[in-house]
Amino acid sequence: MIVGMSIFRLFRMNVPEARERSTETETVRKITEALDRMEPQRAKFLAAFAYLLGRVARADLKITPEEIHVMERIVMEHGGLPEEQAVLVIQIAKTQNVLFGGTENYLVTREFREMAGHEEKMALLDCLFAVASADKSISTIEDNEISQIADELRIEHRDFISVRSRYRDSLAVLKNSQEPQ
Repeated sequence: MIVGMSIFRLFRMNVPEARERSTETETVRKITEALDRMEPQRAKFLAAFAYLLGRVARADLKITPEEIHVMERIVMEHGGLPEEQAVLVIQIAKTQNVLFGGTENYLVTREFREMAGHEEKMALLDCLFAVASADKSISTIEDNEISQIADELRIEHRDFISVRSRYRDSLAVLKNSQEPQ
C-alpha cells in the first residue's frame, strides 16, 4: 500500500536534486544536456560560460561570423571540447540568447557567479572582450553589456577597467574620439 510512502520516494525523486534542478534556468539545462558526458557541475559551468559569450555577441542584435569563430575557439580552449561539440554548444547558446535573452540574462549570470571563483570570473571577462573585439571594434552597446555582466558577477570596477584597458584599441568610443573633427 502506498499510503505512508513519500510522494518523492514513490516517483523515486531525490529531493535535493529536484530542488537543484528547479534553480537552473532552461538555458543552462538545455546546453548542459548537450554536454551530458561531462561531469554535471562542469557542464553547467560551461553552459553558463557559453551563454554569456553569446549574450555579448548578440548585444548589438547581430552575431558576426568572426564572433562565432572566437566563441567556438574559446569554448574549445576553456572547456576542453572537440570542435564539433564546441560548435554545438555555441549554436545552442546563440539560439537560447535569441529566444530567452531578455528574461534569462540575469539568471544565467547569477548561476555563473555562484559557481565561479574570482579567477574564473576574470577569465570570462577577458573572453567577453575577446568576443566583442572579434570584428576589430567593440561597440558602445557591447561595452555596456560587458560592464553590466561584470556588475552582475560582482567584479570590482578596477578589475573591470584593468581587463577593458587591454582592449582599448578596439573600443569604438575611443576610436571615434580620436578621429579628427
